[in-house]
Amino acid sequence: MHNVISLLEQLVAIDSVNPELVAGGAGEAAIAHFIADWLRAAGLEVIVDEVRPGRPNVIGLARGTGGGRTLMLNGHTDTVGVAGMTAPHRPQIANGRMYGRGAYDMKAGLAACMVAAAEAKQRNLAGDVLITAVMDEEFGGKGTIAVAEKYRADAAIIAEPTELQLVIAHRGSLWLEIETHGKAAHGSMPHLGVDAIAKMGRVLVEIEKLGERLLANPTHPLLKSGSLHASLITGGQELSSYPQSCVLSIERRTIPGETPESCSAEFQQILDRIAADDPAFRASLRPGFFLPPMETSADSPIARLIMRQCSAVVGQPPAIVGVPYWTDAASLAQAGIPALLFGPSGTGAHAVEEWVDIKSVEQCVQIFLQTAVEFCK
Repeated sequence: MHNVISLLEQLVAIDSVNPELVAGGAGEAAIAHFIADWLRAAGLEVIVDEVRPGRPNVIGLARGTGGGRTLMLNGHTDTVGVAGMTAPHRPQIANGRMYGRGAYDMKAGLAACMVAAAEAKQRNLAGDVLITAVMDEEFGGKGTIAVAEKYRADAAIIAEPTELQLVIAHRGSLWLEIETHGKAAHGSMPHLGVDAIAKMGRVLVEIEKLGERLLANPTHPLLKSGSLHASLITGGQELSSYPQSCVLSIERRTIPGETPESCSAEFQQILDRIAADDPAFRASLRPGFFLPPMETSADSPIARLIMRQCSAVVGQPPAIVGVPYWTDAASLAQAGIPALLFGPSGTGAHAVEEWVDIKSVEQCVQIFLQTAVEFCK
């Protein structure tokens, strides 16, 4: 069995700060080439796929003998920045924990995937084990989107740190803009002007009410309800003029079953009601960037296997949970690959102090490997 903790130390020691988050960040090239070399040495077929210049995915294939299902193990190679940290890329072990940037989020899970895939290669499974070490999860998820466009699997495990809980659902996100249209005029001539910012006031009141209604009426067993907030607002030309335009940017967090169309309709109904009461009210709605929610059945083969193997290794089944944030699992699910999240314990994602529980990393290796053995028969 490969030493997952030694491997994790080597991964943490490589600076892979996402340059989209931090100007001048090292990016994923160095860590990708290390992973590619390690997987080749373990006997896997390896593809280095440059998704963006100097920012590759690494695809490793433990090819089976034929006839079995394919399991994807997914982890991201990029990290957030290191401001305020002391020696962030010098891993330190103390009291059963490994400290360092990325130790928890998520090089520990990635290391567990690498070792599990390497060990699966030695088992002569019928099906394939596919490991995808992806770039850019921390910013735009471009790495897993590229994987979803090119590779197929019967199920996927994303090894994000979940405290050994099984995450089968998460929320999505829709960005929208509402613009109220006024009429520019000198401030001394109210009979000529229409105040677009004042008109936005009623919109703000109504979307606050909509948010309260959503939270008061949970419909999903794990994720409860969607939510929304007014994120940004801009408007006006100068202090002495009636503002011609006011633009409100909104984030609407979604649950499974909610679509850009259904959410846009909620806001359009608000605008229509206000316009019916106020002949001077004019507004337009612009839906924008959308990240879909994700849900995989707890009765799916991959979920049942993770539960059984976790019980065997840890001594108890994992808690079945949903999380409020978006993950790469949605990109795989959109491509028809049932995906879930399961990974080690620790704390400090995006924080100055970050650590992962070493025992939980070792447990993940066993759980991933035994899941692959069963799934890829």
